[in-house]
Amino acid sequence: MPLIALTGGIASGKSTIGRRLAEHGAIVVDADQVVRDVQQPGSPVLAAIADEFGDGMLRADGSLDRAVLGGRVFGDDAAVKRLNAIVHPAVRAESARRFGEALDADPSAVVVYDVPLLVEARVDDPWDLVVVAHAPADLRRTRLVELRGMTDADAAARIASQVPDEARLAIADVVVDTTGSLDDTRRQVDDLWAALPELLAARTDR
Repeated sequence: MPLIALTGGIASGKSTIGRRLAEHGAIVVDADQVVRDVQQPGSPVLAAIADEFGDGMLRADGSLDRAVLGGRVFGDDAAVKRLNAIVHPAVRAESARRFGEALDADPSAVVVYDVPLLVEARVDDPWDLVVVAHAPADLRRTRLVELRGMTDADAAARIASQVPDEARLAIADVVVDTTGSLDDTRRQVDDLWAALPELLAARTDR
């Protein structure tokens, strides 16, 4: 079972690539969804977050108030590290469970882990291939403003809070350039899918 990491900065087109790979038959495990799932009400992770940062992180119904938590830790490196120490081990365990589940269902499945924080948290995992969605920061900032309604300052801050593009490109086996049209991005993903056996064999031979 090939295990492929798909990463990219915010508004880089990573989700478009993931959807196209799923259309080709890949099983896509979404790291952001895993994070949400391990933080459900009643979970040990959510209890630990409330213990660490206060009950103000929770809504009245007991669910996590992501906006409040984000505002609490954004720009505070020490707080981010404390949060990551709670969340990352649980995410690692749950993602591994889902990879195993996919393997049990189909030993020949191609599993894609859609993971924004690959460089920050999972770069040393034994990936068979690393695919990076890439668009220049200025273009991604424009997308955040025009498509997600952010202010320019908020968009710039979100991009600046992530690792620089160079850090992602440095670990890439394949780069999908998303600066063009959606059709152009999809064509690159189609080419990637067709070339997967060769790419995986080349990676194994290194």
